Amino acid sequence: MSVNDPYAALKFKEFNIFLLVRFAMVFAWSMQFIVIEWQVYSMTKDPLSLGIIGLMEVIPAVSMALFAGHIVDQKEKRNLLVKCILGFSVISFGLFMLSLPSVLETYKTKTILYGIYALVFCGGLVRAFLGPTIFSLIALIVPKKIYPNAATWSSTTWQMASVLGPALAGFSISLIGVHWSMCVIFGFSLLALTALFNISKKPILNPKIGEPVFQSLREGLTFVFKTRAVLGALTLDMIAVLFGGAVALLPIFAQDILHVGSEGFGVLRAAPAVGAALTMLGSTRFPLHKNAGKKLLIAVFGFGVCMIVFGLSTYFWLSVIALFLSGAVDGVSMIIRQTILQLKTPDNMRGRVASVNSMFVGSSNELGAFESGLTAKLMGTVTAVVFGGTMTLLTVGLTAIVSPKFRKLDLQKDVEDHER
Repeated sequence: MSVNDPYAALKFKEFNIFLLVRFAMVFAWSMQFIVIEWQVYSMTKDPLSLGIIGLMEVIPAVSMALFAGHIVDQKEKRNLLVKCILGFSVISFGLFMLSLPSVLETYKTKTILYGIYALVFCGGLVRAFLGPTIFSLIALIVPKKIYPNAATWSSTTWQMASVLGPALAGFSISLIGVHWSMCVIFGFSLLALTALFNISKKPILNPKIGEPVFQSLREGLTFVFKTRAVLGALTLDMIAVLFGGAVALLPIFAQDILHVGSEGFGVLRAAPAVGAALTMLGSTRFPLHKNAGKKLLIAVFGFGVCMIVFGLSTYFWLSVIALFLSGAVDGVSMIIRQTILQLKTPDNMRGRVASVNSMFVGSSNELGAFESGLTAKLMGTVTAVVFGGTMTLLTVGLTAIVSPKFRKLDLQKDVEDHER
């Protein structure tokens, strides 16, 4: 098998099943987040309530992340993923019940809102385990020499699901309402669970089974902070997403600024993922590991510019283009970061390193949602988005100046070493 084959990873049956599982889960999760955002803002008309959604998920995700990484490195990965999906299914069913018309009529808005926040909090606990488990399972399904190709296809699948999930959510809310949209989400979680049983159990590669928790966590953190390529990529992406993301404010833009309704909201929410998915499909033929540092810096800078344009736009078509381009450059960032993690991380530490990644990058999406909601409350929605984009540009400039080694990062040699 040629490692230059853009379809190398797809020649493994279990990897294709894994992609189906990942697609179904990301589709369900992204669709659910959109439906929740729409429901909460429709109930409250308060930008801060959108930020609280992110905060409720990020608190358990961050606080449990390192512990979850330790557990993932100690346990069998397939069965652990089964438990994660079961947990998500229970949460989806709970949201389905909360959106029943009879429930909405019986209970006060504040009571339902607190119920939604509680289930989102539980989702944060599930997510703390889900990311490290998926990251670790990929490495057990395909050979090391095609890790970069597998990482690209996995990220592409994630983005495609992120395209279709929000898009369907917008149209689904319009056509069948919030309640039955939640039912669709629950169905996709069951699809993921059924497909997962077609993947066999995998060996545990960690030689330190039973290692004390704090010793294990210290080892994982030490590795991340000593590996400059990993630390630089995570830090840059975290700050960019924390300040530059405007996704949490899209219901406000759709309802109050652009006046495009739930269908337009779905288009806006899907636009970044469409751009990222196209970038990732292109990267299967045109790898990004050469001059990775410069490409990552340029991509994050472009992301900041797109956010500023989106914040200032009062035209729907321009807003969609800005979000589309932000997704395209964000796709470059994601591929490079995932390639760095796959190439630099030892097999016995994948769970812990992926947990640190979720703390840096994954959770910054929710912290970014809270930051966006808070700044929108204090500054106004448009000013908040422009401020975030400007902070992203400043971060890139500072990183390029203070870290010349990261600017010169090239992954070509690492890829060649794995091919041998």
